[in-house]
This record gives sequence, C-alpha cells and structure tokens, in this order.
Amino acid sequence: MSTIAISGSSGLVGTALSNHLVSGGHRVVRLVRGQARPGEVTYDAARGEIDLRALEEVDAIVHLAGESVASGRWTDERKRRIEESRVASTALLARTAAQLDKRPALVCASAIGLYGPDCGDRWLDESSPAGGGFLAGVCVAWEAAAEPAREAGVRTAHLRIGVVLASEGGALAKLLPVFRLGGGGKVGPGTQYMSWVAKDDVTRAFGYVLDRPELSGAFNVVAPQPVTNAEFTRALAGALSRPAIVPVPAFALRVALGQMADETVLASQRVRPKRLLEAGFTFSHPDITSGIAASLRAA
Repeated sequence: MSTIAISGSSGLVGTALSNHLVSGGHRVVRLVRGQARPGEVTYDAARGEIDLRALEEVDAIVHLAGESVASGRWTDERKRRIEESRVASTALLARTAAQLDKRPALVCASAIGLYGPDCGDRWLDESSPAGGGFLAGVCVAWEAAAEPAREAGVRTAHLRIGVVLASEGGALAKLLPVFRLGGGGKVGPGTQYMSWVAKDDVTRAFGYVLDRPELSGAFNVVAPQPVTNAEFTRALAGALSRPAIVPVPAFALRVALGQMADETVLASQRVRPKRLLEAGFTFSHPDITSGIAASLRAA
C-alpha cells in the first residue's frame, strides 16, 4: 500500500482518482487550502507554506489543483489567477518533494493546451513544440515550475490532459441538457480536432504512471482516436437519439467568450498519446462511441 497526497482532490478528476486509488488499496492524503480535517494537510501556495512533517511518509504527490479555465470570460484578472494558481502551487510542491528525505514522486496535471490552438489536422505528440497563445504559455510555465523537483532527482511526470468526458462535470455536462432537447450542433466550422479522453481512462493513466517508477516526463492523456467537432457532435446526438442541426457560429462564441473561444472550443489539436501507448497503457475507451457511452452510463 502506498500513501499518496493529492491536491485538487475535490475536483472532477481528483474525486475520481481518489476513489480509484483507495479502491486499489492505497491511502490518500488530501492537500487542502482551508482548515485541515483528519486525513488532510493544509498548504498555502501564495505564502509558500506547507507542513513538511505531515508528508514525511508520502510515496507520491499528485498535483491537480488550479483555477478553472472554462468558468468565465478571460479578463486580465482571471488570466492572472489561472496562471498563478498553477505555477505557484506546482513550485511549492516541487520544493516540498525535493526537501523530503523520502523523495516522493511528483505527478502533475498539465494540458494539451501546451501545443497551441492553431494546429489544424497535423498529429501532435509529446515531442511536439509548445505553441502560441495564453494557454500554451500557462502550460509551459506550469511544467517548468516543477524544475526544483527534477533537479533534486525526484521522479517527475506531467500528464497533459485533453477534454475529459464526464456526465457530472466539464464540457460534456454542459452540452448534455442542450443535446437532450435537440438543440445541439457543430461549433464553428466543425473541422477543428478535439482530443478527448474518458474520465476513467484519466484516473487509470494517473494510477499507471504512479505505479511505474521508470516513467517520468510528459505524457499526453488523450484517447488514441481524436475526432473533429462535427464527428463528436454526431456521436453525442446519436447516443442520445436526438438531432444535431443547430450549429453555433464562431463569431457568436467570440462575442460571448472572447479569447477563450479561440483557445478552447474553436481550437484544433489532434493529439496522440504516444508515450502512454509505448509504456504499455491500454485505453478502456479508445473511440468516441465507447467514450460517450461510458460517460452516459455513469450519469
């Protein structure tokens, strides 16, 4: 049995991962920003404070916490919070891992936004360079913040997550009510690629990397079969037995969301999980039909 500390344990991925690890016989210690209860440890990224003694027996630290990217228009203040919430907390946990005698592994969330929004239909893998735009810059700084851990010899991994399919949260949860009413349709041109992943494959990928001490560096956590937005729209509508004939024009999204539209729903990223596949990981839901079906079954 391993002891694993998790930040962001109350989020969509964090809740699922905590349950997955506990069911596998591991002990989970939750890193929280408020008052700690039993089984929790308080940390304050802004002040650079954390209880080192409470983490002395931890085998790994999983870092998932960060300000939501998709909860509102990107004002300058929101962009600052999005970046600082990731960079400062990663830097603190990297320094913490480097200082602990036991040297726990550090497994951090990242995002495929690192590759930039304008990738068209070309394939991307972990060796592809970072792109331009706000999210790419955030991801680069986010991963770089773990450098103190790497320099100290801590095994460090960055799991670059795609669009997570889950009926209880994220993009799919927002789309389901619209599609169930028959109001769904492609977004913008519909030709932009969406690199998605089922929620349980995300949790399994984190567990897979945690369990294998030889794995470090960047890993794309996306299903091996990305789809265009139009293909996703048809698959979701088909799963719900509803039409998908109400398109959302790109200009309307840009008016409503500004820069966020171009870097999220209108972005095209055709990403391959090359390093996970090379490491022997098998996706339970490799295609969009099975991914959507699994998400709907969990509803």
